[in-house]
This record gives sequence, structure tokens and C-alpha cells, in this order.
Amino acid sequence: MTDAPAEARNRRQVAIGTVVSDKMRKTVVVEIVRLTRHQTYGKRVAGRTRVKAHDEQGACREGDTVRLMETRPLSKDKRWRVVEILERAV
Repeated sequence: MTDAPAEARNRRQVAIGTVVSDKMRKTVVVEIVRLTRHQTYGKRVAGRTRVKAHDEQGACREGDTVRLMETRPLSKDKRWRVVEILERAV
């Protein structure tokens, strides 16, 4: 059995979010904020999604901005992994 080609791997969803919890080993909780337009009033509304992401090195800290990539299910709740840390918290 061979690995998936690189172009198939690049079709995975990528998201940017903020780490809101780093209390677990090798797992961080990341909040992804997306802006959508309200259907009736047209105002931009922020929708928030909290996902659990795999952090192999344990390098992420609360407040960091990270890039996530979708992956196979790693546990009951984990379907994302941290690709890189874009900005460190102060």
C-alpha cells in the first residue's frame, strides 16, 4: 500500500485560529473565528468554532495564533493537527 500523493494531501482543509487551552498533553484547543454576513440584515457576524488539535512537540501556548490542517481521526474529538505557529502570545 502506498501513501497518498502530495496533491491529495494538499486538498485538506487549512484553518487559522487562536489557542484557548493547552492544558492537555499533545493536544490544544483552538478557536477558529469566521465572519459571515447575516442573511436578513447584512451585518457581518462572527461565528466561532472550537476544535481540538494535535500538537506533537507541545510547543503551543495559550494565546498563540496557529495554522491547522485537517487529518484522519486521531481520537474521539481530534481531527486537526498544528502545522505551524504563526504568532506567539506576548
